[in-house]
Amino acid sequence: MAEKRERVLYDRETISQRVRELGKELQKEYEGKDLLVIALLRGSFVFAADLVREIDTIMEVDFLTTSSYEDSEVSSGQVQILDGLRAPIEGRHVLLVDDIVDSGRTLKAVSEYVASKNPASLHSVVMLDKPSRREVEFKADYVAFTIEDVFIVGCGLNYGPHYRNVPYIFTYEDDEE
Repeated sequence: MAEKRERVLYDRETISQRVRELGKELQKEYEGKDLLVIALLRGSFVFAADLVREIDTIMEVDFLTTSSYEDSEVSSGQVQILDGLRAPIEGRHVLLVDDIVDSGRTLKAVSEYVASKNPASLHSVVMLDKPSRREVEFKADYVAFTIEDVFIVGCGLNYGPHYRNVPYIFTYEDDEE
């Protein structure tokens, strides 16, 4: 009978170092600008919290709830924007933060939604990019890590209702007994 075991893809220190690097890049990009960071819930909350602490500029943070995965390992293909923003967007520099760009559908839909509200600029940053799974044309402006087509959990990414609190990113491998 096969058992599953964790295979760590990115440990806590590797993730922290890369987030610090991204924070420095984004600080240069947005220094002196009216920055609005929009984190996509639920998956990006850990990455977004770590990232905004590394950007030393005045900003407003807001959240947008979307859904395309529900409790499955694969996207349904339908993106729902479940909760609207509180912060005004028009004329502001907007940075979308998400945990992963997989099919590209969620970030493309959210980007189109935000762009329709006339921001001064619109960029995206993701913790993970899985380009082999892209179904629509979308390219994040900033990427922490590019990964192969494996199902991953941890660091905000869930499997069902679990594992968002794990401080590293892992996948499962089958052990043969």
